[in-house]
Amino acid sequence: MSNITKQEGILVLDNIIKVIQENKQYLSDIDGAIGDGDHGINMNKGFSMCREELDKNPGDLPHGLNILSRVLMMKIGGSMGPLYGKFFKGISTSLADSKTIDAQAFGEALRASKAAIGSISQAKIGDKTLVDALYPAVDAYQAALDEGKDFRAALADMKQAAIAGRDNTRDLVAKIGRSSRLGDRSKGVIDAGAASCALILQTMAETITGLMGPNN
Repeated sequence: MSNITKQEGILVLDNIIKVIQENKQYLSDIDGAIGDGDHGINMNKGFSMCREELDKNPGDLPHGLNILSRVLMMKIGGSMGPLYGKFFKGISTSLADSKTIDAQAFGEALRASKAAIGSISQAKIGDKTLVDALYPAVDAYQAALDEGKDFRAALADMKQAAIAGRDNTRDLVAKIGRSSRLGDRSKGVIDAGAASCALILQTMAETITGLMGPNN
């Protein structure tokens, strides 16, 4: 199977919520090294609120991501709420009209999420933000499709690019946000936004791959 249904896809969001909840302390700890130390706390709050809403108002993946987007933009402060709100709204809107989630539909959703982030943030690769994980991952996914790779292989490339982008932030100097005030002292720590973004993209890749079943 080379696609999943949108109803099956809600498991993607279920697993993203779990991974954010499980990594709340980790994300806050790395954020605390050069920032406010509340990234994990705020992310956990938003995703847990989404879980509560989904339990009362279940639906498919675009529906769930739309709820998550609304919660993050309306209930979570700081920069992460609007950024991730836009990110998930981009994916939700893109997938809403797709009959199933296949390689092409998911690629379009990724590009929509990237464009949505770009609409409210001037961050670019190298600024030590979530963009350092997201943009290379989106580009790697599209490059894989352009090379003729299948959905599974493209997801694997996306996952690896997100992880590499996250790790690359360790040696970067922050240029945006509160941590940018530290200058060279912001080196040596992974950016919390890049870390949460990599967790989200990794979970997406692994869950969709699992839902497609064995690669026969």
